[in-house]
Amino acid sequence: MSATVHPTAIVEDGARLADGVRVGPFCHVGPEVSLGAGVELLSHVVVAGRTSVGPETRIFPFASIGHQPQDLKYRGEASSLTIGARCQIRENVTVNPGTAAGTMETRIGDDCLLMNSAHVAHDVEVGNHVVIAAYVAVAGHCQIGDHVAFGGMCGVHQFVRIGAHAFIGAHSMIDADVIPYGMAVGNRARLAGLNLVGLKRRKFDREAIHSLRAAYRMIFSSEGTLKERVDDAATLFSGEAMVQDVVKFITAASDRPICLPVNVPAED
Repeated sequence: MSATVHPTAIVEDGARLADGVRVGPFCHVGPEVSLGAGVELLSHVVVAGRTSVGPETRIFPFASIGHQPQDLKYRGEASSLTIGARCQIRENVTVNPGTAAGTMETRIGDDCLLMNSAHVAHDVEVGNHVVIAAYVAVAGHCQIGDHVAFGGMCGVHQFVRIGAHAFIGAHSMIDADVIPYGMAVGNRARLAGLNLVGLKRRKFDREAIHSLRAAYRMIFSSEGTLKERVDDAATLFSGEAMVQDVVKFITAASDRPICLPVNVPAED
């Protein structure tokens, strides 16, 4: 089955359209764009730059995908944008490619939902099954893990990491790294516990969740230093994969501090 292009759409020479692609009215597809099998651009969609869109992804009206990064250091380098399979990219979403100051690539995983007017900036890495709600803005160089969910109107500071299965409450400003399985809320956001609702919905083992809760209480207590508490949790829960995910996340090198609960003071 060949691609279908509406008569009012412009598909420039060099663009690669796989079988089953549907390009709707008044869309514009650039010469270095690749659209996978079954991709649909509903109408008034612009896909530019060195952009690859995975199979069965649907992009809604007035989305701007792949235009040059909103970064004054960008000098026209041949960076790219890769979007995975079965994503839903809603109205007015903007996604930019990478830069030479970053990884040269922005990546969005499979089965993601980007709601209306969301923005994903240059050099961001978004995992699989991520929900980015309306008016969320993710700044450059951020890393978003699998199954992360955002409430509406959040802002994410550049270089922030958000671990897998975390939940970010609506209207939050995230300027520190959020642990896997964590829940962060507020301006500036503080850790508000674990994303227990999400873990139960995804059918995580009950005993593993109990261990994670115990480790959370240990890591974010007020006694000793954060490093000491993380080391203790790593030893005490050495056989618990979810706890070790959190330990590895906290101990990894990062440009941003760790998001902490209100009762835990920041450390130098």
